[in-house]
Amino acid sequence: MSVQAGKDFPVAVMLSGAGTTLEAILKANADGLCRARPTLVLSDRQKARGLKVAQAAGIPARALPRRDFQDQAAHEGALAEAIDASQAHWVVLAGYMRILGGDFVRAFAGRMLNTHPSLLPAHRGLNTYQRALDANDTMHGCSVHFVTEDLDGGPVIAQAEVPIQRRDTAAELEQRTRARERRLYPMVLELVADGRIGLDGSQPTFDGKVLERPLRLPWNGEELE
Repeated sequence: MSVQAGKDFPVAVMLSGAGTTLEAILKANADGLCRARPTLVLSDRQKARGLKVAQAAGIPARALPRRDFQDQAAHEGALAEAIDASQAHWVVLAGYMRILGGDFVRAFAGRMLNTHPSLLPAHRGLNTYQRALDANDTMHGCSVHFVTEDLDGGPVIAQAEVPIQRRDTAAELEQRTRARERRLYPMVLELVADGRIGLDGSQPTFDGKVLERPLRLPWNGEELE
């Protein structure tokens, strides 16, 4: 599934924290680099800084904490209803830390993206920076992928590489990786807006052809390969 080429397109952003990825998307949009236009920001945390980022940008923002609902189905039903009402075409997970249920994922199949701080399929789950160091990896990075019911296992669209330095700490590696993530995510969203990214069954496509490997943003480069 892909959007119509050349059209500015609305997205709903879901986050749990500071909203730095949202800020990166907004900056790329303001700079004319990305046509993703957030029409709604949702958070599962009442005090998430990302809600204030949205409000400062004039974007409708709502907190929908899980504790306010009887069960996960009711919570995610409210999220889906809010997204549908916003007329967002795509859902952008930007540091949303709650695992989504199957009904919600299926409702937005082929039009929901997530970013993960590793070169998937390596280091799915949490604590990816320390795990990469413990594994003596020489290269880390981040991935943008379609969301499926397989946690961190959806089809990967693009990845940005981050070399691991000999004396790296997890915090230092995280800082460099997040900087590349803030570059990579808007680039992928622009490709989506241009109709160049899609999903054919379980396989991501680029310009109508199945991606044999994820698009790559080299450490020293600013363009996807």
